[in-house]
Amino acid sequence: MTARTHPQRFAFMRLAFRPFFLLGALFSLLTLLVWLAFWHGNLWLTPYGGMLWWHQHEMLFGFASAIMAGFLLTAVQNWTGRPGLSGWPLFALVSLWLAARLLLAYAAHLPAGWLLLIDGAFLPLVALAMAIPVIAVKMWRNLMFVPVLLVLALSNIAMHLGVMNGNALLIREAGHLAILTITLVMVLLGGRVIPFFTSRKLGVPQPERTRLIEIASVGAMSAAVLLQVVIMISDLRAGSLLAALMLIAAISNAWRLSHWKGWLSWKEPLLWGLHLSYAFIPLGLAMWAWQLFTGQRVETALHAIAIGSIGTMMLAMMSRVSLGHTGRTLRTLPGIGVALGVLLIAALLRSVWLVLFPQSSHWVYSAVIIAWCFSYLVFVLHYAVPLLSARADGKDG
Repeated sequence: MTARTHPQRFAFMRLAFRPFFLLGALFSLLTLLVWLAFWHGNLWLTPYGGMLWWHQHEMLFGFASAIMAGFLLTAVQNWTGRPGLSGWPLFALVSLWLAARLLLAYAAHLPAGWLLLIDGAFLPLVALAMAIPVIAVKMWRNLMFVPVLLVLALSNIAMHLGVMNGNALLIREAGHLAILTITLVMVLLGGRVIPFFTSRKLGVPQPERTRLIEIASVGAMSAAVLLQVVIMISDLRAGSLLAALMLIAAISNAWRLSHWKGWLSWKEPLLWGLHLSYAFIPLGLAMWAWQLFTGQRVETALHAIAIGSIGTMMLAMMSRVSLGHTGRTLRTLPGIGVALGVLLIAALLRSVWLVLFPQSSHWVYSAVIIAWCFSYLVFVLHYAVPLLSARADGKDG
């Protein structure tokens, strides 16, 4: 008796999007509720690395990495035509991810090397699970996600090493590398799926790809990631060069986005959510470049990307993928449009608003956390049952 022959009984472990979308969304909710309590003076946890490190690390490598794993390990089945990770191997990978979350939150007394080993193994295993089917069918175009995942794994290891060695600079640079790497994933995937989803839903032709725009948008973003790797592992201080690359990436990705005709999707929240979340990539990169050029802290730029782009795009993608891959009609469920809108407003508050009105930070922090929790709670309430249940059309998946 196997998951493949009995999809009804083992629905939750049939494909990676099911456990990682649901558990990742729930985890972000719980994590931010703990962060809200800490922000208001209540210490609910004494996690490994301290609360600030834990908050940064877990939103990047707990939440975002789980959602990326769920999407990529599901998409690779469609790309290659080979069965995706499922059943006991998927259960083992999910268990590893969950074990790392629990240990980092509650077992700070454990040897740091063990925590690094357990948490650091997740992304390389995701990369391996992706590489095997891609190499088997020689679909080299999709192999590019494997080195990207490994760079993200490197940033995770560096964040751990920063704690182990008391190196705050390494922690900061590793966190920046993680943000840039996840942004690169969104640039790569967004360029594929956003025009396609828009064309399919609205019945309009897909825009022709302009080679210069594609090279500039992906190339500048890739170069920024590689430069950040060098900055992280060396004594190189290349803030101006990094800012220049970010500015090129911001302009080219804004230009790229304008070709996708997102204004036609104003009646479809699952579409405008994707378009507007992509718009936060050039906004966040432009803010980051400006703050590097002027010697300011880059916190607001980081949150423009983290909330406006990563958080919102993942919410929109999960809302669509969770319907399509469970055999349900692709439609915007009640409240999802509101959830996306609330998250985008929260991103503007945490970025642009705080640049203009920094004295309002205390209430803005609380409002943004509550907004995130509301938006992801809407997702969990709508999608927990479909993600836990067999496909509505009776197919395996």
